[in-house]
Amino acid sequence: MISTNNLTKKFENLIAVNNLNLNINEGEIFGLLGPNGAGKTTTILMLTTLKLPTSGTATINGYDIVKDSDKVRKSIGIVFQDPSSDEILTGYENLKLHGWLYDMPDKLREDRIKEVLELVDLTARKDDLVKKYSGGMRRRLELARGLMHHPKVLFLDEPTLGLDPQSRDYIWSYIEKLAKEEKITIVLTTHYMDEADKLCDRLAIIDYGKIIVLGTPEELKKELGGDIIKLKANNLNIESLKRLNYIKNIAVSDGEVCLTVEDANKHVQDILSIVGKVKSTEIRSPTLDDVFIHYTGRGMRESSPEGGWAEKAMHARIKK
Repeated sequence: MISTNNLTKKFENLIAVNNLNLNINEGEIFGLLGPNGAGKTTTILMLTTLKLPTSGTATINGYDIVKDSDKVRKSIGIVFQDPSSDEILTGYENLKLHGWLYDMPDKLREDRIKEVLELVDLTARKDDLVKKYSGGMRRRLELARGLMHHPKVLFLDEPTLGLDPQSRDYIWSYIEKLAKEEKITIVLTTHYMDEADKLCDRLAIIDYGKIIVLGTPEELKKELGGDIIKLKANNLNIESLKRLNYIKNIAVSDGEVCLTVEDANKHVQDILSIVGKVKSTEIRSPTLDDVFIHYTGRGMRESSPEGGWAEKAMHARIKK
């Protein structure tokens, strides 16, 4: 459904995306993760036809993002990070407006409004003003609007940012339902590793404009090759730990030392005897956070001070 071939974007002396080769399957929930400035935003902007590549090609639903940009736009839906529905319109009116923008025939538009409202469980609230909706309800309306024109690919930009845990769980269930019942391909960007772990069939971590690792969440966690020991200590001697052959990786992030250790329970006492006095110790199985730190050397911030790629998409379209 999505294919890139040496997709590249340069800004003067900066290579934002560097010969990106990626294939995303039809009906797949695919996560695109990366630190701020890694090239994730530029990749999405090119795939949504809002930035032209410097070189290379990409297709969505069989259409070239440069030569067939109009057909690509008709094939995709976007759910923005921040709510973009009109607060002084009802949920139904927001969906009707979206249908008008895509020039949907009257009967098809009305049938589709009914379908997507039922899909996100908002039929009973369709005639309420959006300003009366909760945060979770607004996100569900955004999902419904993104699906109105039957897109083949849906881009979700931080779909649960700022929501409470219960609302996040609801949105997760709707996203899984969309992929299954609507049979669409979903490209998800998120700063929540538990979200990527829960939803994504596969994911790619991008850094410095390149994909540095790609696979299923379980594959990536298993590739770390051990358990995780996290230590907080003053004047920690990293060099002494590097000499231990059962320690497969050492990463330092936010004042903590994260060790990937074969059979951690067996070796933890030896490690502590070398380290000396520690403030805290944690032993657990690997998570996607550990995978992210292992491959990028830095943690994922929960929010970007620059805003999400969807906000950049909006500005790019206005500028264009």
